Formats: sequence, structure tokens, C-alpha cells
Amino acid sequence: MEKHRTNIVLPAELSAQIDELAGKRGRNAYIVANIQAAVRRDRLLQFLSNPEPVWKDEDHPELAKLGTVVWLKKQREHKSDRRKKIEKTWWNRK
Repeated sequence: MEKHRTNIVLPAELSAQIDELAGKRGRNAYIVANIQAAVRRDRLLQFLSNPEPVWKDEDHPELAKLGTVVWLKKQREHKSDRRKKIEKTWWNRK
């Protein structure tokens, strides 16, 4: 990943708290990780607050034609060997 140097000013108390948690040599990594988490959270909140539906019937014709309930029942009827093995193990547990 390309890096870009930036200069930020932190309150002395906050900088000291970060150093307590991450150590002076870990300050940059700590700040980057927390900013990345904040950006992911903010993007998710922005996405969730968008009133336009993400799921569109034209993108999933197999569901639009049958209806979600019918499609799901058909999926459950057709069990793979792996799923059968998992269910057998699950139901035979003690």
C-alpha cells in the first residue's frame, strides 16, 4: 500500500494515553489501525442509512420468480453430502 505522510496535532494527554497503550514506537500503527476501524464503521453507518434498497429483484431473478420462501425451501430440500454428514453428526451428538 502506498503511504502518504501527514502531520496531525494531538492533545498532549491523548498522545500520552496512546503511548501507554502502544508504546512510543507503536504510536503510528496504533493510530492507523484505529482510524481504519473508524473509517469502516463510518462507511457502514453511511451505507445503512441510505434509504435506497440494495437488494433488487432484477439482480436475483431466481428469487423474484419463485419468491424467497419457496426458493429457500427448495434449497433446503437439496442437501449436499457435506450437509447431510454435518446434520447426521449434529443430531447424533450426546
